[in-house]
Amino acid sequence: MDKKWFGILLLILLAGIAAVNIIKDRKEITEIENPGIEVADQEAESSAAAGIGLGDLPPDFSLQTLDGKKVSLSDYRGKKVILNFWATWCPPCKAEMPHMQSFYEKEAEKSGAEILAVNLTSKDNGQATVADFVKQYDLTFPVLLDEEGAVGEKYQVSIIPTTYFLNTDGTVHQVVKGPMDEEMMRGLVDEME
Repeated sequence: MDKKWFGILLLILLAGIAAVNIIKDRKEITEIENPGIEVADQEAESSAAAGIGLGDLPPDFSLQTLDGKKVSLSDYRGKKVILNFWATWCPPCKAEMPHMQSFYEKEAEKSGAEILAVNLTSKDNGQATVADFVKQYDLTFPVLLDEEGAVGEKYQVSIIPTTYFLNTDGTVHQVVKGPMDEEMMRGLVDEME
């Protein structure tokens, strides 16, 4: 009888271990298929520890737009800024772009906000692909090209899209890792100072 109970307990233990491994594997697959959907607390803490946490002043940068105009983040001091990092091959980025464009057309001016969409060009398929993407999605907000990858690295962008919401004084109000919709952007911009 004791061997029978031992065998049953062993089976239950093995089934529990298998269930935990299946759940863990499924979570990893979900993250690969849908990058940026879930943010781990550890990532948020590491971002904050590196000086780009809430309330911090992120590093300034200058990048060129598709039409060759040089744009600096500091040019937008005094405005609320939605600083978005993205790539053309990223499905969640593709999903959020129409929402960003709609927000830009309907809400940005009256809420005193600007969108700066930083394409991670060094990890993308080149300027021509970015230009085609911008044309396909009828994007009218500034699209900046991070051709060297230095800005994405400074901002520790490991999940795309990643978006920094910056207050009028330039400090970080919120960081969103993963796609956004228009309602989410409106709510965060309304909270900003």
